[in-house]
Amino acid sequence: MLPIDAAAHGSRWRHRHPVDKAVLGLGLTLLAISLPPWPGAALVLVTALVVLLGPAGVPGARLWRAYRVPLGFCASGAVTLLVQVGGPGGPLSPADGGAVRAGELMLRTSAASLGVLLFAFTTPMSDLLPRLVRAGVPAPVVDVALVTYRMSFLLLDSVRRIREAQAARLGHTTRAATWRSLGGLGATAFVRAFDRASRLQSGLAGRGYDGTLRVLVPEARISVPFTAGALALLAAVTALTFVLERLLP
Repeated sequence: MLPIDAAAHGSRWRHRHPVDKAVLGLGLTLLAISLPPWPGAALVLVTALVVLLGPAGVPGARLWRAYRVPLGFCASGAVTLLVQVGGPGGPLSPADGGAVRAGELMLRTSAASLGVLLFAFTTPMSDLLPRLVRAGVPAPVVDVALVTYRMSFLLLDSVRRIREAQAARLGHTTRAATWRSLGGLGATAFVRAFDRASRLQSGLAGRGYDGTLRVLVPEARISVPFTAGALALLAAVTALTFVLERLLP
């Protein structure tokens, strides 16, 4: 199980309905995209951090390990706005207003990423996917996503075991040996994936599979107070953004 999935299963909000957490987490993401970068996205970023580390109870070290990956993509996208190719300044020169645009993009994307992580750190996929059928998503699409999600952990575990076996047999001592081990890893993982898929299909057929996977979904109801509080928080962030936009230069 990936660390973010383990954190979602052990979250304080684990037993809350996904709609409750979607209103808060994805609502913050929408605000980060739609409000002015300064001070709107900055307020969203601070709010998401406070909620993640406070009420949601996400450990700071685990949050940083998950956040640094999208943060790297945000930074790489912002860097490209600092320069321009061609023009009177030569083949590569600083872009006019590039630093401002890069900072705005960094604020928007980093704040939006935290909103998505708030939802991901508190909502296991096993709770979310089966409920998508009630939301109108076709059942076969949900079944494929659910099987892919569960099979991915088995595949990752197989890859880890193969790498450990290769390392125990000195398969990574030289560059040539590393490349050979990498090729063997890919081939073995490919064969095992097809073998697991074939066994899964045979098992489902033996259990009378009729095109729909039936799984147990934990009982949860939408909390009106929680959802109302989330909407109030989003409204407060929006109002504070417009107030500070008038006061700050």
